[in-house]
Amino acid sequence: MTRREDKEAAVRRLLDTPHPSVPGDLARRAAERGSRRLDRARRLRRALWFLGLVAVTAFVVWASVARPWEVPPAETTPPLEGW
Repeated sequence: MTRREDKEAAVRRLLDTPHPSVPGDLARRAAERGSRRLDRARRLRRALWFLGLVAVTAFVVWASVARPWEVPPAETTPPLEGW
């Protein structure tokens, strides 16, 4: 027998056995778990948007105070020549 035939035989043996019983409340539990997962994802998405908004606000406040686009004043005065 080849490896493929071995696999097929194993699958056939599994399918020939009696199937396990499914709990009656399986659909309800799956729906509850799915809704919890969606709620968790929604909360995470909102938290990330909030953190992004806080980061943008902090950057705007810093930029308005520090004004990094302006040239800083010179530390020393230039020498006076020809006075």
